[in-house]
Amino acid sequence: MSVIELETYIEAPVAVCYTLALSVDLHKISTSRTGEHIVGGVKQGVMKLGETVTWKAKHFGIWQTLTSKITEASAPYYFCDEMLKGAFKSMRHEHYFEPQVDNDKLTLMRDIFQFTSPLGLLGVWVNKLFLKAYMTRFLMERNQTIKQFAESDRWRDVLADDFSSIR
Repeated sequence: MSVIELETYIEAPVAVCYTLALSVDLHKISTSRTGEHIVGGVKQGVMKLGETVTWKAKHFGIWQTLTSKITEASAPYYFCDEMLKGAFKSMRHEHYFEPQVDNDKLTLMRDIFQFTSPLGLLGVWVNKLFLKAYMTRFLMERNQTIKQFAESDRWRDVLADDFSSIR
């Protein structure tokens, strides 16, 4: 099993960061370079506990699908999504959102992404050669998109219905 841990500081309230991370609309924006689009489950808006989404995307020149489910949630501080079907043998992604004590508009977003490659020893070899680095870059790009939207008014466009009370 491989583990990727990332920390991203975002100058925005924890609830905005949490909700953006659950938005399938923002996910589509953050993964546009892989042509990622929804083919099943939640089609728009913000995912909730127990909901699933199936994505189709091109990675390494091959179209792949991945179905994930929100298996744990404690708004607005934590949620976990896990792969139900897809290219990995297993995948679990924990998302933590920690408001900073000295600044309530600063959030530490932490990711713990655990995955096991398929194909036994060949999968271990592929992972060490390039898959872990590829997934790290993929997650960092996604986090930068969350940061860019959260730190500007662009989040209001993505979360129009889900955050009407903050407008």
